[in-house]
Amino acid sequence: MQFDEIVLQCFLANQCQLFPEAVAESVEEAADFLEECMAVVVNSPKEVWEYFDEAGIDTDGADEEAILEADEVFVVGDGRYLIVEG
Repeated sequence: MQFDEIVLQCFLANQCQLFPEAVAESVEEAADFLEECMAVVVNSPKEVWEYFDEAGIDTDGADEEAILEADEVFVVGDGRYLIVEG
């Protein structure tokens, strides 16, 4: 998957929400890291929910707000979400 500049900058700025220390220092390192861990970008909260369901992640009792606040979910800021499995 190709990641655009907005997604890469979002990950660089917020990577410590998922990892205890930075895993990437540059846009290039961020792109490489996201490709290696097979991160995905989705276009809506509904697609985040579908991704979690397909991945077998337990969402019982969770609401949309809880799903979007998961450490693995990065709000890109333009309506999209980056999902990175740590």
